[in-house]
This record gives sequence, C-alpha cells and structure tokens, in this order.
Amino acid sequence: MSGAAARAIGLVPARLRVPGRVQTRILAGVGVLVVAAVVIVIVDPFGVPRQSLSSQTQVPATLGYADPTTIVQPAGTAPSALLQAQQQEASARSALTAAQAALAADRQTLGQDRAALAANRQKQAIDCRGNNAAASASGDASSAGPPCAADMQSVATAERAVSADETKVAADGGAVASAQTSLTGAEANVQAAQSAATVYGESSSYTQLPAIGAVVKRGGSLYEIDGRPVVLLYGHATAWRALVPGMSPGRDVAELNANLRALGYGASLSGNAFTAATDAAIRSFQAARGLEVTGRLLLGSVVFEPGAVRVTSTTPSRGAAVQPGPVLGVTSTVRSITIALDASEQARINVGDRVTITLPDNSTTPGRVSYVGTVATTPSASDQGSGGNDTPTIEVDVMPSDPAATGRLDQAPVSLSIVTASVKDAFVVPVNALLALANGGYAIEQIVSDGSHRLVAVELGLFDDSDGLVQVTGSGVTAGMQIVVPGE
Repeated sequence: MSGAAARAIGLVPARLRVPGRVQTRILAGVGVLVVAAVVIVIVDPFGVPRQSLSSQTQVPATLGYADPTTIVQPAGTAPSALLQAQQQEASARSALTAAQAALAADRQTLGQDRAALAANRQKQAIDCRGNNAAASASGDASSAGPPCAADMQSVATAERAVSADETKVAADGGAVASAQTSLTGAEANVQAAQSAATVYGESSSYTQLPAIGAVVKRGGSLYEIDGRPVVLLYGHATAWRALVPGMSPGRDVAELNANLRALGYGASLSGNAFTAATDAAIRSFQAARGLEVTGRLLLGSVVFEPGAVRVTSTTPSRGAAVQPGPVLGVTSTVRSITIALDASEQARINVGDRVTITLPDNSTTPGRVSYVGTVATTPSASDQGSGGNDTPTIEVDVMPSDPAATGRLDQAPVSLSIVTASVKDAFVVPVNALLALANGGYAIEQIVSDGSHRLVAVELGLFDDSDGLVQVTGSGVTAGMQIVVPGE
C-alpha cells in the first residue's frame, strides 16, 4: 500500500447522497493478497446491524408561499353606459307604446268607417230598389233618383275612407313590429349591460390598497374603490358577471350562496340559483358593511380565491383611476418551496420523495416533494443574466412538514437534500476502500482470521460522497468482516 497506514473496520451502513470517487489502484484479479509492513487498526471487529440507506440530491431552492396569482379588475359596463342602455330601453318602450296606441286608434277608426260603409250600403239597397235598380246596378248616379244617387255617393266616400283606414292600420302594424324589435334589442342590451355592470366608473379611483405582506381572509377587504371595499370570498369560480336578481344559475352563484351562509347571512342558503333568499342575504351583507343596500353585487365588487391570500405586490397607486387590469399580486398562505430543477434530473425526482430543508439560519426541517413539472422552460435572455445560463428547467415544489418551522420569510434562498433512492439492510464501506480490478469491476481488501488479506469482488450501489461511503454487495460480503482502508 505504498507505505501508507491502513486500518481495518467493520462494514457499517450509512446514509448515502451522491456518487463519490473510487481509488484507481489496479489489481490483477481476486484472490489472496500478501501485505507487508502495514499497520492494522481494528475498529468494531464484530460489525454493526444492517440499516437502510438512501441517496440524496442537493439542490438550491426558494422558500416562499404557494399558488402565486394576480387579482385583476375585470372589464365590463360602466355605470354611465348602463344608464344609457336603460334610457334607450325606456325610449324604445315609449316608442312601442305610442305605436301600439296609434294602431289601436286607427283600428277603432277603421271599425267605425266599416260600420258606416255597411250602413250606407244598406240604405243604398233600400233607396235604389225598383225604378232605380238599373241605375244602381250600373253605378250611374245621374240616372238614378235623388235618394239613390245620394246613397251611392255616400257609399263611394265610405269605401275610400275604409281603404285609407286599412292602409294606415297596415302601416301602424309595421310600426308596432319595428318598435317591438327595437325594444327587444334594447332589453337585450340592458340585460347584457346589467350582467357586466361594474362597481367602478370613468371617474372612480383606488382609495385604499393593502400593505405588502397583509393577509386577507373571507369577508375581508382587499382594496377600496371610491371608499367601497372589494371583498374576498372563497371559491374557485372567477367572478365574470354581476351577481344580480334574474341571473341564470351557475357555479359563481353557488359559491356566493356558500360564502353568504359561511359569513352568517342566510343559514339556509344553498344551490346555484339566485333566489329571494340570496337577495335578502346580500342586503344584510351590504347593510352590515355600510354599503348601499341594493341586493346586487356588481362586477368587481367581490373576488373569489380558493382561500386566504397574502399580498405580495400592488400595481396601481392610491388615488389612481380604476381601469381593467392587474391590481394585486397575491399568494396563498401555504408555505412552499420551489426548485428550478435541471430538466435532465426530472426522472430522479418523484412526488412524495422525502426532503431535508436547510433554512437561511442553518436549521433544518423535513418536507416532501408535492409537485414535479412535466414541461421544461428555458430562461429568457433577461433572466439568464451575465452567466448566460440557458439550461432548460422544470418546476418542482416541496411542502414542508412543519410550515411554522420555516418562519415567515418570502423568496428566501434555501438548500434542499432530496432523497432520490433508498435501500434496506445495506452494507457500506468507505469509498477509498474500493480497488479497481484490471479486468473491470471493483473489490475490497479483507483481513481474514489468520491475518492474511484477500480481495473480495463487490458490486457498487448507492454513494454518499459527503461521508465518503458506498453501498457494496457480493457473495463474499458478510456482516462483521474486516477490510483495509488506506489511512488519511
């Protein structure tokens, strides 16, 4: 052994992490090895019990909060636009009412003129009998007697009046149909405007914004518009329409009912329909918060999130005009750790893998892998920095077993040791006890009972570079055997 001190130890199991380096001494084969002038130190000659071993991967990560998202002020119908639509509807309704009134009046006139025509015709039939029959039949009033001639003139006048009335009634009918079409369109516009009616208008502004790090729970105010709070409710639906009476059933209504019930406004509220009970609960909710009591929650007055949120950023400033777009950056209140893992390492990491988290103060706490991404991304040029690292990565998330132990730091750098493989009842030896064989493979140098040495072929398993240990297996490996390890 080139004069180096050597020591003999029992095979001892240990936790393994990363592959280590092996010795490059080349030996011809496996057999008896004669060792001269070496010092042997016996350590634990009886060996130790078998133990489970694990291999670990060390990675940097970022400690923070899970589920980052953005709260957005939705686009919709401003109050002025809704008012305009309502005015147009009122105008269309008035026009329809006027057209219907004209039609009714003209129909009445037509009825009267038709009655007059019938009377005139009846009188003509009487007055034009006998000697006047021929004249009556020919329609020649000049050859008829005075009463018959006058009757014929009256009938002709009445017929012209009835014809004019019929033309006017037909036109009135067209006007009514057109007015009805206009009203139907105006009603649809109002319905659409009411469904998308926003809580803010052209002159609205943000009058209150939360502090960074603030935690908002159900029923709490996220921010204020014109002094009115925008309230957080729990749920997975997006508030995509105003919550108003007459709206169609939906998931958003179901979540509204559930939240009103949870906040104490309507113990019997349930289902996905906006009912009279929903209206009453909203009114109680508004009254309790000093809001205008309308029974309506306009678009942008409430926000649905799965749970309590923690504010991480604000986009507008206090006093800024309200416009559609991002307002707050938020996360959940759940502690989480995110890894940008080299995509080539994906196959080694699995959901449920045990993790040891080393915090910024060097304390440690356990956790488990909760998510392993399947889509690799390459950092943008701006994210690569001067190092120009364009290695594709996948997102891996870790949930700490004791979230409270991780403190309250956000976006803090931490180090993770992920258990990626394990084996039970394994033997391990120091890595520098391995001998590379000329024909391939490895061996360890055993000290037999008579003091002689021999090589025992082994196969390598898990490595632990941090402790300098490696798992070995082979038919010649037994509990308590003594091996030679070069001294330091």
